[in-house]
Amino acid sequence: MSQLDDEVTRADRLVRDPRPAFDPDVARAFDVRDDIVTTLSHDDIFELRTRAITYSDAELTLDGRFDLTRHVVPGPDGNELDLVLIRPEGVENPPVIYHVHGGGLVLGTAVDVLPTMAVLADRIGAAVASIEYRLAPEHPYPAAVEDVYAGLTWLTAHAQELGVDAERTIIDGVSAGGGLAAAAALLARDRGGPPLLGQMLICPMLDDRNDSASGHQMAGHGAWDRTANATAWAAYIGDLEPDAVPMYASPARATDLSGLPPTFIDVGSAETFRDEDVAYASRIWAAGGDAELHVWPGGVHGFDALVPDAVLSRDAREARARWLERLLDPRRSNGLR
Repeated sequence: MSQLDDEVTRADRLVRDPRPAFDPDVARAFDVRDDIVTTLSHDDIFELRTRAITYSDAELTLDGRFDLTRHVVPGPDGNELDLVLIRPEGVENPPVIYHVHGGGLVLGTAVDVLPTMAVLADRIGAAVASIEYRLAPEHPYPAAVEDVYAGLTWLTAHAQELGVDAERTIIDGVSAGGGLAAAAALLARDRGGPPLLGQMLICPMLDDRNDSASGHQMAGHGAWDRTANATAWAAYIGDLEPDAVPMYASPARATDLSGLPPTFIDVGSAETFRDEDVAYASRIWAAGGDAELHVWPGGVHGFDALVPDAVLSRDAREARARWLERLLDPRRSNGLR
């Protein structure tokens, strides 16, 4: 049997295999909502951008519990980048979560999920900075990751005047933003860039090869299937040959995951990215690193935004908050747990 036949047989088998059941609250959302993206074509990108959500300043600051400032950051190519900063009122020199929004590398804005991030930051007394990076296909690799890295270096270099603690910078990203956060952490490691206290990767998009068992298993089902994933990766990596895609574009391709900061990864059991995310955590452990992994049963991609009041979503948000609280515990720096 040829290699191609092997691959076809494997794909057919995976498609026939049972899929993980959706969490009941998630399943109900699919019955009543018509805005869930399962598949995505190139033409869909531009229509979906017209649906971008905007927020009032009151929503971004939780009715004044944060100070809101907007900044223009120099980009890597002479471009300018917008950065939104919310800083907790009455907290001196807080830690800062550097947030990278999702959207499959082709959608999204800096204020996406920022009110949700504000709730998390309010609990732990942290600031949140969110960067508006350039999107594909207009701006293929390395635009987005270099923008994210430029924003990170600017934030830490200007931390004192911004009133945040550069030594307690945590990079965070959702979906494609999780992949960009992981890539920026690799850049920071390899370039001797800003030290990161941790990286929090929420259902991160890590592997352009798009050939995992979970990707095949969930094809045509749930949120953001492998067809959508293929469209997004093609927009981002452009004309790069498959064997020439660097790890800073697709972090799953990194051969060495040592030297990374403590990492939090969570993902749903019923989504495309499940297996690549589990593999990334496993490889951090194999390299001697610190990673906490959660696979939420019945969760689809972005389930906590899809059904924010579901028990599963509340549990996921609680796990993230608890990890951040442990990470920021000053006893950690003294070797205590």
